[in-house]
Amino acid sequence: MGLENIDLSSLWNTVLAWSPKIVGGIVVLIIGFWIAKIVTNMVGKSLTKSGVDADLLPFLKSLVSVLLKILVVITAAGVVGIEITAFAALLAGAGLAIGAAMSGTLSHFAAGVMVLIFKPYRVGDLVDIQGTVGHVQEIQVFNTVINTLDNKKVIMPNGIATSGIMTNLTANGKLRVDLNVAMPYEEDFDKVKGIIQGALAKVTSKLPDEPTIEIEKFDENNVLLAVRPYATDATYWDVYFNSYREIKKAFGEAGIDVAYPTRKIKNI
Repeated sequence: MGLENIDLSSLWNTVLAWSPKIVGGIVVLIIGFWIAKIVTNMVGKSLTKSGVDADLLPFLKSLVSVLLKILVVITAAGVVGIEITAFAALLAGAGLAIGAAMSGTLSHFAAGVMVLIFKPYRVGDLVDIQGTVGHVQEIQVFNTVINTLDNKKVIMPNGIATSGIMTNLTANGKLRVDLNVAMPYEEDFDKVKGIIQGALAKVTSKLPDEPTIEIEKFDENNVLLAVRPYATDATYWDVYFNSYREIKKAFGEAGIDVAYPTRKIKNI
């Protein structure tokens, strides 16, 4: 069909007839999404003031945002001229295909619900999930957001987060800090143990639990001691570094020199 056979007048009339509806639909989408964002933030503030669980708050905000955006899309479709019943039927028909394609996403949603119900971890907990160690920042509709110890933001799908072994390092309220200290063979163990106890007493960030100080093994040059103070997840690294610092200082004041490998060279 050539261009000369096209009724330009009819085409132009069709464009003029639909343009206001299409523009109106776009305006509804823009304004609607903006309002949805404001309402979501208002709902979040209201839930925060009402004392809603910190674990549940991001989940509910995400859910409200999704539902409001769906409502905006349906409203925009009505403005354009698409009948709501026809639009609903279209969504229902497409829903089966989309549902199959999004089966993984829906499983992440279900996993998020399970996390909120059974609480294997909560917002603020220090966790080790799938090899990612950090504090849980948010539990969202589909994802768990973790801030790692080296200050990286990891967004992990809930289905993946719950599909393997999860280690909650906060759950028991304290963590054992594993340290190793070398003691020369010629030194008395009880004397060195007392020095280490005195050094650890100066580490104010450790928990009051009695630390374990025992012989772990015999190395080639030193006796290796196992030193095990306790800390919270928030003070773990303070206890770790400060303990070594105080023990090194105490050894120096006591005149204890840790042995190091030496090599004798014979004259030929």
